Amino acid sequence: MQWDDARMFLAFAREGSFSAAAKRLGVQHSTVSRRIHALEKDLATLLVERTPTGYALTEAGEALKNSALKMERELLSFEAASAEQEAAPSGELRISAIANMASSVLMPIFARFSSAYPMIDLHIDVTNDSVRLAERDADIALRQTNAPAETLIGTRLVTIASAVYGSIDYCAALAAGRVPEKWLGVDCCKFHRSWTKQARPQQDHSFNVDDTALTMAALKEGLGVGFLPCFMGDREPDLVRFREPEKQHELGLWLLYHRDLRSTKRVLLFRQHMQREIEKIRDLFEGKGDERTV
Repeated sequence: MQWDDARMFLAFAREGSFSAAAKRLGVQHSTVSRRIHALEKDLATLLVERTPTGYALTEAGEALKNSALKMERELLSFEAASAEQEAAPSGELRISAIANMASSVLMPIFARFSSAYPMIDLHIDVTNDSVRLAERDADIALRQTNAPAETLIGTRLVTIASAVYGSIDYCAALAAGRVPEKWLGVDCCKFHRSWTKQARPQQDHSFNVDDTALTMAALKEGLGVGFLPCFMGDREPDLVRFREPEKQHELGLWLLYHRDLRSTKRVLLFRQHMQREIEKIRDLFEGKGDERTV
């Protein structure tokens, strides 16, 4: 059996469908289907069967999945060992980051890493969802959390503070009693959703958003006040703090990766780079660089 066949089957086993496996691998749906059917023919056994709810692995398919996982672990171990011997680090490095952070404050940091290590092929994927590092959805995940998964190795890069912001004009009018206090309904993540509910238990929101970029745009339009991370709110000249950061609203920014990658040179270099670069702008993340408030 060729490793490429096992890799394609493993992607299907993880995703549960031909289309999802094709998306994961960056190939056509028909390619995955054709290769798995060819694999079944070569092995003279059925690996996948259709059920009323979709596809399921047969007993032979489950056995092949376990074998493919062992092959993958061996290859990862070899990759990590060989990477240590590379004079110039190279290869693919996949980073999963949070959209509002990746497209703003982190992008210059990513750019400097890419310039310093041009042989490393950097891939940035943005999502607020959990990422399966054990199944190689990404090599590294940058996440806001105070409780990272125990199965992962992590480095806490910095503390992220959040505050309540509003536009300069709206907050001035609010302080003067000319307008009522309105809160945006913020549903971009479980943290801002929970904090907004605590701050405004009435939940009488007339305007709702599900993304921090939308939150910032709505705040600038004077549609109310709402939570933003300080690295976003403090950099926006049209916004001021309506409430100062509170300890209960602090989150850790973690750089997480799977144990199998702990010795991979690309991962180590990226971790060290992020630690150095984040330290330079620590005050921005911790909300210590802005004095504008109502």
